[in-house]
Amino acid sequence: MSCSEPAPEAPSPFQDAVSAMLRQLDPEPLREGLRDTPKRVEKAFRFYTEGYRRDPKKVIGDALFTAETDEMVLVKNIEMYSLCEHHLAPFFGKAHVAYIPNGKIVGLSKIARVVDIYARRLQVQERLTMQVAQALDEVLQPLGVGVVIEASHLCMMMRGVEKQNSSTITSCLLGSFRKDERTRSEFLKLVRG
Repeated sequence: MSCSEPAPEAPSPFQDAVSAMLRQLDPEPLREGLRDTPKRVEKAFRFYTEGYRRDPKKVIGDALFTAETDEMVLVKNIEMYSLCEHHLAPFFGKAHVAYIPNGKIVGLSKIARVVDIYARRLQVQERLTMQVAQALDEVLQPLGVGVVIEASHLCMMMRGVEKQNSSTITSCLLGSFRKDERTRSEFLKLVRG
């Protein structure tokens, strides 16, 4: 090695753990295709879990605007990708998020960003649904919030019971979505339609 070449970077503890796992799984853990896998896996998992390093209040920031409407705002079909905390297997699907303003509205893209913040953590779908609803409720202080998530879980599709056509639907209803039957019905009808 010449004096001008930097020393090779030592593997991180994360990469060491991935290397140990590869040695347990593959009969040729040092082959060319796996040589840089520990680095790639660490980079990927840091991205998959970047939600831990983001704050929904900061993401929404100054995107709150005064509005005189009190009609439902619904953002449907927000693509969502997460990792099951039990198997580290992906689950993915769509989130449908609605709220009824109470003097303030939020930039629509911020709703999708809040979904991403909580999806990009090790999760269970039930908690993810509740966290999205509670975060929007806390920041917006609306009259109500409704969240429905429909997802497919590879931990059920690829292993275990191996049910490829199964999906899971979870909901969290707060405020008027929980208390007012008409609001709840309108929300669920719009989500289905």
